[in-house]
Amino acid sequence: MDFEALKSSSALHPKPAGLTLQYGTAGFRARAEQLDHVVFRMGLLAVLRSKAVAATIGVMVTASHNPEEDNGIKLVDPLGEMLHPSWEEYATKLANAEEQELQKVINEICQKAAVNLHKDASVFIGRDTRPSSKKLSQSVIDAILVLGGHYHDYGLVTTPQLHYMVCCQNTQGCYGKATVEGYYEKLSKAFMELIKQSHSSGESQRHLKIDCANGIGALKLSEMKPYFPQEVLIHIYNDGTKEKLNHLCGADFVKVHQKPPGGLDMKPNERCCSFDGDADRIVYYYKDGTGHFHLIDGDKIATLISIFLKELLAKVRQNFRMAVVQTAYANGSSTRYLEETVKVPVHCVKTGVKHLHHKAQEFDVGVYFEANGHGTVLFSKAAETKIRQLVKEEKDDEKREAAKVLENMIDLINQTVGDAISDMLVIEAILALKGLTVQQWDAIYADLPNRLLKVQVADRRVIDTTDAERRVVTPPGLQEKIDALVKKYKLSRAFVRPSGTEDVVRIYAEADTQENADALAHEVSLAVYHLAGGKGAPPQL
Repeated sequence: MDFEALKSSSALHPKPAGLTLQYGTAGFRARAEQLDHVVFRMGLLAVLRSKAVAATIGVMVTASHNPEEDNGIKLVDPLGEMLHPSWEEYATKLANAEEQELQKVINEICQKAAVNLHKDASVFIGRDTRPSSKKLSQSVIDAILVLGGHYHDYGLVTTPQLHYMVCCQNTQGCYGKATVEGYYEKLSKAFMELIKQSHSSGESQRHLKIDCANGIGALKLSEMKPYFPQEVLIHIYNDGTKEKLNHLCGADFVKVHQKPPGGLDMKPNERCCSFDGDADRIVYYYKDGTGHFHLIDGDKIATLISIFLKELLAKVRQNFRMAVVQTAYANGSSTRYLEETVKVPVHCVKTGVKHLHHKAQEFDVGVYFEANGHGTVLFSKAAETKIRQLVKEEKDDEKREAAKVLENMIDLINQTVGDAISDMLVIEAILALKGLTVQQWDAIYADLPNRLLKVQVADRRVIDTTDAERRVVTPPGLQEKIDALVKKYKLSRAFVRPSGTEDVVRIYAEADTQENADALAHEVSLAVYHLAGGKGAPPQL
């Protein structure tokens, strides 16, 4: 390794004094102007990771649903999954190293991770539509070149598209063609096969209004439009030509504020959905005849997909193990409905996509969604092979037809990561095949009223949790207090967990009425304030 060349190249991407950042589930995120040194160093790390695993690694420049002024970067592992946890540590160390320590830190990583520097390195790069993204991805390229790596710059792509491309490349094309066109072709072919079998329920069923958060989703959906059949009429809003990215729009805005985005004119009973800024989350919604807004979040998306897959699995009569994976934030009604009515096992894991993805891999069919609309379905290799075999060889018509629908679902779903475009097509196909309106889907179960709050504390580390973050271990007395408060209300539960990024404690409460959910959340927030070192004035109702 030519450390002199590295030194002079790195000097062009200096680290601001006193800045420390942490690599988390979403990679690094900060104000765009603070990130030049970070993205350069992540370019270096991607080359080292590629050499260590002898495979192509992805680098995505995006800050997802954050404001336009922010940016971020995350690495994608060989099968399109998130960066291995041990390398998250290396990423944090490398990003925060002072200039004179850079060589030492790189040598340490090479030693610990057994990096063979003589191996070739290959990196795929993608970026979102932020004004800062092009310059930052050029810094990634500078780093790859200084370490003698090869790269392919895909330019503007959604985050899930880059994950998909990396997986295609490392499976030697088994997962698909590592091009944007290959992605469009694979998804649209599976989608057309599915809706061919649907008995259309009127013209209005095929219209869908999509809020693209003024982000990359609008660009990619427009490119994909020619691949769709004529009967699918998608109308793109917030396409980035007029307003700022994620400003008063996008999946996160709609979910948090429980109201429609700006820039989208909703008529009663129209089916609408929102992507987030990098198109890896989706939520649906509509207004009823009285003008009341209804949100259909990740929990209800997971339920719709689970009902559909469970029926198909029953028809193919194979002994496949299916489960749904949720976090503690999932609405209690969804958990109850899945377990008691759909009769699918539900597992709860810690917050963070990597925990959901990891758990879902334990099953033949693992459905996972966070309430925020990020999720997908994973099929085990054995299940996929068996399903494809049934399509070819099964004599029984019903079994073969069900296997064919499952095969198309496997091809339509982006199994590498939550993907708003893919998830949207999955939902549209299921609604068409089951002849469901958006209102009928929403009516599957009624969400329990809930409230999210946060309390500022001096040090978030005083809160330690267990049982997938549903119970508090420290500080002493807090869990007992929460238990006592929960007993006061019907159908209630509450939990608290420290934020991963700031000194706040997040509080979730649900109960039989909105008034009770609000009261419970407030009482729990007071308990946190008094027992966990609250800052400032006590929480007010």
